[in-house]
Amino acid sequence: MSKGLSAWQLTMMALGTVFGGSFFLGSAVSVKAAGPAIVICYLLAGALVYIILTSLSEMTVADPVPGSFRTYAQAAYGEGTGFVVGWVYWTGLVLAMSSEATAAAILLKNWFPTISIAAAGSGIIVLVTLLNLLGAEHLSKLESALAVVKVLAIIGFIVLGFSLASGLIEGTGPSGMSVLAAESWFPAGISGMAGSMLIVVLTFAGFEIIGLAAAEAKNPASTVPKAIGYTVISLVSLYVLAFLSLLLLIPTTELSQQESPLVAALARWGLTWAGAVMNIVLITAILSTMLAAMFGLGRMIRSLAAEEHAPSWLNDKESSPRRGILFSGAGMLLGMTLGFILPGVYLFLISSGGFSLLFAYIIIVATHYKFRKMHGCPPSGNCQLPGYPYTSWLAIISCAAVIVSMPLVPGQGGGLIAGLTLVIFYIAVYFIKVKFFHQDHKTVSPVLQTQFEMSAELQPKCPEDKDKK
Repeated sequence: MSKGLSAWQLTMMALGTVFGGSFFLGSAVSVKAAGPAIVICYLLAGALVYIILTSLSEMTVADPVPGSFRTYAQAAYGEGTGFVVGWVYWTGLVLAMSSEATAAAILLKNWFPTISIAAAGSGIIVLVTLLNLLGAEHLSKLESALAVVKVLAIIGFIVLGFSLASGLIEGTGPSGMSVLAAESWFPAGISGMAGSMLIVVLTFAGFEIIGLAAAEAKNPASTVPKAIGYTVISLVSLYVLAFLSLLLLIPTTELSQQESPLVAALARWGLTWAGAVMNIVLITAILSTMLAAMFGLGRMIRSLAAEEHAPSWLNDKESSPRRGILFSGAGMLLGMTLGFILPGVYLFLISSGGFSLLFAYIIIVATHYKFRKMHGCPPSGNCQLPGYPYTSWLAIISCAAVIVSMPLVPGQGGGLIAGLTLVIFYIAVYFIKVKFFHQDHKTVSPVLQTQFEMSAELQPKCPEDKDKK
């Protein structure tokens, strides 16, 4: 408890995971769909993230176990749920990170034309894997440094954007207010906002790393809630200010998904150097995202192995899950190789990444709902989630609505099918495992035995929960 990750390190790890290529490169699609109302979309998504993270925080305060939301889900809904949630999350994230490695390799090829994409992508995956073997303390320092680069890049864009729009810095573009005044706030109506929500929510994806890192945090009961507060405030404020600045610089109709909206906005004002700088930031962002994701993947695999949901040799007893990290790195290499051999199959599979994360978020809130219903508030802190249980229902319905809307977003229809395919596949694997390979069943680990059966220790501390015990 006296050693471990601080609230700052947890926050920077979360920011490092969230601010990836989807923000710096892929946000043009959502901005074009929603118009200036994109700001409202990010505020709504921020509120959803707050509910999910706060739900995770309450369970983490009660017991900062390895495996985080997978372990809590298993304790609440049974071994099958823990198996499916853990493997769906791991598979979706491994495939997504193999895609990120390919994207970084393509960017590197702009500087080193002779290098092959396969070699560069493999090198990036190997590098990320080896860096994760250094352990949580060393990795968190590196991740903090990379995250700072991304955050400073966003802050720099915000300051530069408002300075250009207000006339403090001369540029070749028109008045910033005239750009925004000419825009329709709801160019495609509510349907445009709804269509952009999937991409908006996924630009926040990765914040759940806080839960997976909680078992290695210093004094989790106080550190985790602080980190969650810092993360939500930082994400929402930076996103909202960045898009307000963007809207002052360029009409949304001029944005293209082939180019970073930040680069397009600055280039419109004569700042052509922005493209070169953005390439550096993009590579930094991808490396940072992959490092933090690998951190969580290694711990997820160890958690699965500890519950006999994965091969026992992956249950590493060391502080750093070296075997889980190496296994996850091998999974990324396998995924990228599949992309070169069977590109059609690979594109179908990586589209499941968004579904996998949204699926995990629904499970987090549903597990917390049952946790509070059974036990009330955590034993080491007051209730943190306001409006329970209504906010829980709202978050579950919102995530489900985003999943259902996937076919309405161009290129995302396959993601819903791929995600459901993954869930069905792992349900089938679990039943085969239970029927043919599960011997003397070890129902629950000692950690889980104390998780949802400690009602004698869990004293409700909120008025709305005073009768729940």
